[in-house]
Amino acid sequence: MDGRRPKRRKGWGALANHSTGLGAGAGQTEDRGQRPTIALDEDTVSALRAHRKRQAAERLAAGEAWTNSGFVFTDEIGRPLHPQQVSDHSYQLAFQAGLPPVRLHDLRHCAASLMLAAGVDLKVVQETLGHVSSTFTHDTYTSVYPEVARAAAESTAALVNTAAASARTARLITLPTHP
Repeated sequence: MDGRRPKRRKGWGALANHSTGLGAGAGQTEDRGQRPTIALDEDTVSALRAHRKRQAAERLAAGEAWTNSGFVFTDEIGRPLHPQQVSDHSYQLAFQAGLPPVRLHDLRHCAASLMLAAGVDLKVVQETLGHVSSTFTHDTYTSVYPEVARAAAESTAALVNTAAASARTARLITLPTHP
């Protein structure tokens, strides 16, 4: 982006919480009290800006029928989308693209796994997902991609080899002792 702090955006999580009325409770793994701030790449920001322009046109067309729900993704008169409607549309898009049907929640897991595979810090992933603790995030996403495991092995070997090479070239000196 342009170096500015990312804005808070209501997205799928806000949609689900609004529809189900879930709040923070004992044993919950996600912090429902405050929405996480999510950093967005430029392509996503561009897509959201284009969406906002389309939505502004819908707002004008709806006139007084428009509902100021505060949601980013709404129907043509500003009402929050029903989660099943979003899921159905997602399945339709996947089918049209020749992809297998995937639940939207599975995409959340996929995104978290890809972030970890890309080397994103666990704390960043935890905060992005809105998990209460990084322990939960770690325990949930413990499967390691073979490429990541191989890269970890190579990094560890390089560290050991560097330390061994340094030890071979190091000189020991004896410092005089003072009585």
